[in-house]
Amino acid sequence: MSQKILIFGARGWLANRFASFLPGATLTAVNITDPSQVDSILGNVRPDVIINAAGKTGRPNIDWCEVNRAQTFLSNVTGPMVLAEACLKRRIYMVHLSSGCIFDGESPSPGGWTETDVPNPVSYYGETKVRSEFHLLDSPGDILILRPRMPIDGKPNPRNMITKIAGYPSVINVPNSVTVVDDLLYTTKELIGQRRTGIYNVVNPGPVRHEDILTAYREIVDPSHSCEFITLEQFYERKVTIARRSNCVLNTVKLTDAGIKLPDAPEAIRNCLREYAKAVGRS
Repeated sequence: MSQKILIFGARGWLANRFASFLPGATLTAVNITDPSQVDSILGNVRPDVIINAAGKTGRPNIDWCEVNRAQTFLSNVTGPMVLAEACLKRRIYMVHLSSGCIFDGESPSPGGWTETDVPNPVSYYGETKVRSEFHLLDSPGDILILRPRMPIDGKPNPRNMITKIAGYPSVINVPNSVTVVDDLLYTTKELIGQRRTGIYNVVNPGPVRHEDILTAYREIVDPSHSCEFITLEQFYERKVTIARRSNCVLNTVKLTDAGIKLPDAPEAIRNCLREYAKAVGRS
């Protein structure tokens, strides 16, 4: 890709994965809520494209966002608006990472939630991602919004869904969509190349349950792994979290119509687990 790319969110996992994947891309940790900092970095780098991978997801999880709403709003809503305005002035193409966590439950039609379905977020984190999408869609600039879901990678990381659920003693067992990070990187590059705008769900086709992932995890990575599988009702009865958790399946027809066919989720997850096993010395 010959275009000059600037990636926001240098302290984050996905921003660094994007920087490794896109040769020559510039990674920055400037505060996206500060118009002067944003204007300065855009003036210095003069990118053709920016990728916004900055924002609050909460540490260790989205419960943090529930009790730190002002900071979450600034990062997840105000920040993208500042970037969109700055990009519009300089005619820069903007890519924004949203989230599939803006939906919960069964979709209104078969095949999963589509890009045009009305979001029904169940957490404050999800609410902020919805608000940022609405604001960005109202912008006259060229903006691509991507919705990944439960990112899975072949390298251990606290943000990696494999690492997360392998460490839980109890795991909810309901259908969900997942996004393999390598496929997210590839898809983003392809959509940028096509200069697509609007919203795209970026998930690997096919719903999977956490039990499916952890069964493969025991087979490929750690035969000694064990956990308890529980229902969504049991999870909330135990009151182990502050924020409700999104569980949903996203539709991938729009992505396929753009000429991008990703590996089905079960196959892609097993490939990730083979890499994961090598990374932790279990291959």
